[in-house]
Amino acid sequence: MKDVDCVCLDVDSTVVAEEGIDALADAAGVGERVAALTKKAMEGGMTLQDALAARLDLIKPSRELLDRLVARKPPFTEGIQAFVAQMHSRNVPVFLVSGGFRQMLEPIARELKIPSENVFANVLLFEEKTGEFVGLDRSQPTSKQGGKAIVIRQLKDKFGFKKLVLIGDGITDLEAKPPADVFIGFGGVSVRPKVQAGADKFIYSFRELLFESK
Repeated sequence: MKDVDCVCLDVDSTVVAEEGIDALADAAGVGERVAALTKKAMEGGMTLQDALAARLDLIKPSRELLDRLVARKPPFTEGIQAFVAQMHSRNVPVFLVSGGFRQMLEPIARELKIPSENVFANVLLFEEKTGEFVGLDRSQPTSKQGGKAIVIRQLKDKFGFKKLVLIGDGITDLEAKPPADVFIGFGGVSVRPKVQAGADKFIYSFRELLFESK
């Protein structure tokens, strides 16, 4: 990790030890049905946009439900806070690039001292007066298949990064190399065989990267 000039992190099951959409589903009482769709999507069994649409149709999350979940303390994975702090100490920018929801990621970013402009994720839309769910902001690249690769390409074009490392647990992360220069698979929450097989390196804890960087 010594010559890396940018780190992009997936969030669900990588930075935090849960899938945000599954947490929403549990709170809405449709956890098992949504978890099955999440598993299928993460293993490449259906497109991201189809999986998102199907799960949100089941959950129908309200703004009040989302606010309750956002108020919780994020369940960080082992070593992630120390890893991000180490990258910051070396002036290596860290970005969150996620198929999760920006409203749930912003508190996580604040805890990790990652600027808001370094967060790329989906945005849930609500009716202003009632707070009822009305849809997903489809203008976000992360709302569709291949969206993470689009974000990473934009970052490389804008900042000229020469060695951008992406760390994540899912197929959507694996598929983003290239343009990511290095893909590190994360198995600290779930081990996905296709991701493990395709990764340049596979870790179970961010402490492994701290050790490497000494």
